[in-house]
Amino acid sequence: MQSIDLTVDLPESMQLPIPESLSTDAFVREELLTWQVREETDVVCFLSLVVGEIETIRTTVASLDVVQQTDFTMVDENTFYLYAEMDLRPSDYALWAALDHHGIVPVPPIVYTDTGTIQVTILGEEDALSRAVSSFPNEVDIDVTRVGEHQHLIGSLAGRLTYRQFEAITIAHELGYYRVPRETSLADVAAALDCSESSASTLLRKGEQSLVNAALGH
Repeated sequence: MQSIDLTVDLPESMQLPIPESLSTDAFVREELLTWQVREETDVVCFLSLVVGEIETIRTTVASLDVVQQTDFTMVDENTFYLYAEMDLRPSDYALWAALDHHGIVPVPPIVYTDTGTIQVTILGEEDALSRAVSSFPNEVDIDVTRVGEHQHLIGSLAGRLTYRQFEAITIAHELGYYRVPRETSLADVAAALDCSESSASTLLRKGEQSLVNAALGH
């Protein structure tokens, strides 16, 4: 069975009206784990794993007119589950219709890295995948980042990390710590994290351990 990885950039007209006051520090990522579109009531229900500042995000979500109901459950200091019921806008229907195309299956999680960028994997035969990609609204920018046999592990790897571990691994990756040959030092990673080298090393090793355990099925 084939699958493709897509990066979907939404135009402003299809994004939720999130206030600019929600900084990138307050919101890191959202992993949409499961969802249900209720066409008879024009509502979508979903469960997400969110990394960010819960009180800031709770206030922001409460300010959105399209949100009917929410429930927050803490995982750790900066990670939480969010259940929400939201009104479906016409632009939402167009997006969900593309992901509900006959012959394809979206593979969770669908990852939001900011309010306008989505990373999604869809599974299906080659013809069905091609039709699904072409069915996205014209104003949506689609980048196909991978095509091939579906060999993804089910579930979120990033969801196994604490907020601080995720931040440490992200910064280390951006600085070139995992490149061969290595392009930065542990001291540089620690400086970017504003912590000691010992603390940075512990964050990286614990995060790497969680990712390796997930990859090996432990």
